[in-house]
This record gives sequence, structure tokens and C-alpha cells, in this order.
Amino acid sequence: MTTPRVSVALMPLENRRAVLVDTAVAADRLGYHGFFLPETWAFDVTILLAEAATRTERITLGTGILPAGSRSAGVLAMAAATLASLSNGRFVLGLGASTAQLLEGFHDVPFTPPVARLRRTVAQVRALLAGERIPLAVATGARPLKLNAGTVPPVPIHLAALADASIRLAGELADGWIPFLYPRRCLGEGIARIRDAAAKSDRPERRIVISPSVPTSVAEDPAKAREGAAWFVSFYLTTMGTLYRQSLVRRGFGKEVEAVLAANAPRFAGVVPPDADALLEELTVYGTPAEARARLARWHAAGADEPGLLLRPHLTPEEITFTLNALRPAAGAATA
Repeated sequence: MTTPRVSVALMPLENRRAVLVDTAVAADRLGYHGFFLPETWAFDVTILLAEAATRTERITLGTGILPAGSRSAGVLAMAAATLASLSNGRFVLGLGASTAQLLEGFHDVPFTPPVARLRRTVAQVRALLAGERIPLAVATGARPLKLNAGTVPPVPIHLAALADASIRLAGELADGWIPFLYPRRCLGEGIARIRDAAAKSDRPERRIVISPSVPTSVAEDPAKAREGAAWFVSFYLTTMGTLYRQSLVRRGFGKEVEAVLAANAPRFAGVVPPDADALLEELTVYGTPAEARARLARWHAAGADEPGLLLRPHLTPEEITFTLNALRPAAGAATA
């Protein structure tokens, strides 16, 4: 029987460089398929992944995700080519629209409609990595250039997407889909939209990897594990704007979202009340090792090819090791 694939990621608030790279090394040793780093306003994750590439042997390394508006397509292509070469073809470029707060408040660039920006960025990066001239869309009077990096190993491009139009774009253009805080019971609906768009695309034969990013909290004490999962869900719903709230409301979780907001007012308390437990079940993997393995298996059963276990920031090295050991792919296969 084929061992189900699982990846590891760390939440953007984790800013200990050594921990980030050491986690990649540990995940490689334990048989995880991939290690992905999101980028916000801390380290440049392309440099961290380069360090991880020199210290790992087998694991896929990827950005999960880079905001498409924070770098030009040329810079993205140069970084992808460098990392693909350094890792001997183990690199995946994960892109997403990010948020207005990050692009405007940190990069000082305007937040434009995400689908158009992602479409243009993917087309330009693909062309450059294929050795073609960049299809210019803004400076159209310039002479378009090529990437001068020799032969580049293939670089899959994965897209983060929550809204229906963005999901269809992932199906049309990408090699993988990275939904985040996307209910497990809705995954099949999203996959159907992905496949429909792929069938109508220029590359209908490709298989698109379904890689939901899943907040994860594992502990011997089930109450502590639930506490960690509740922190994750409440943090993103109460402090990260309206994006995730609106996405969940559209998918039928309006009452649960309101309950979380009420439980964390007037101050953030990291709480998900019992009447919003459905959010924990649908969005996260949590519990004792056995419970967490069972919940992870439900993601695979729902259609996920490679769930990405998103770890909380500031865990101790022992807590990270405990979680990675509890959910390592071989352990999951044994449980199944």
C-alpha cells in the first residue's frame, strides 16, 4: 500500500531561523513529502529554503506561499530557478494573492484584483522558466528578455485560492491547489471546480496536486491539543481581516464564525466556544497522536493528495518533534 503523502509548514509568525531550517531537516529524516514556508514580513523564505536545500536530501521544498505582488515575475523566476538547481529539482513555487494589508502596509504596492495579477504572474514566470522571453504586460514598449540561468529543472507552480474564481484559475493554470481554512467537507466541491477548469485549459492532461494547508495541534493531553487548534482558528478569524470569515460564511459556517468573534471580544482570547466545534473538526488536525492521525486520514479520504500540517509559532523543539513523530507518514499508514 502506498504511504499517504504529508507535508509540513510553519506559521508565518515563527521567526526563529534555526527552528525553521531544523524542522525541514527533521521532516526530511522522518519521511515527510514536503516542507513549505509562507512569507509575510519576517525572513526572506527563498533564502531559508536555500539553506534547507543544502541540509536535506529527499524532501520537496516550497514556498507556501509567496505573495504574487511582492516580487516581480522576473525576481520570482530567478529565485525559482536558483532553488530548483540548488535542490536538484526538489522545489515547488507556491504563489497567492496575499492581502491588502501585507502588500500595501509592508511592500508599499497597491493591492489589485487578485485573479488578474495571479494570471499574469504565472504566465510570465512559466515563460521565463521555459527559456522564453517574458510576455510583457505593463512595459509593453520594452524589449522582452529571457532568464539567463541555463537549463532549469521543472518547477511546479501551486496556487493558494479560496474564492471560486481563484480556484478556477488554479485549475486552469497551476500544478497544485493550496486551500487554507477551507472546510474539509467542501474539499470535494473545490476539487470538482479545479478539474472542470483543468479540462477546459491548454493542459487538460495534467494532474493537479490538492494540498490543503491544515492547522495542526497534537499533545498527549486532548484538552491542550484542542486549545492549540482553537488558538489557530480564532487567531485567523479575529485578527487577519475579513477574508477567512467571509470564505467560511459563504460555505455555511456563519453561526460558528459569529460565535468565535463573540468569544474573542473585546480582546483576543484564543477561544473557540463549544457551539463552534464544527470549525475545529472541519479546518484543523488536532488531538492526541491517535486522534490527530484519525483526523488527518479524513483529509486524505476527502480528496487531499498531500495535506500540509501547519504548525503553531513558538513551539518548543520538543513539541515540534512530538508532533512530527506523531503524524509522520509511516505512522499514518500504520494507523490506516
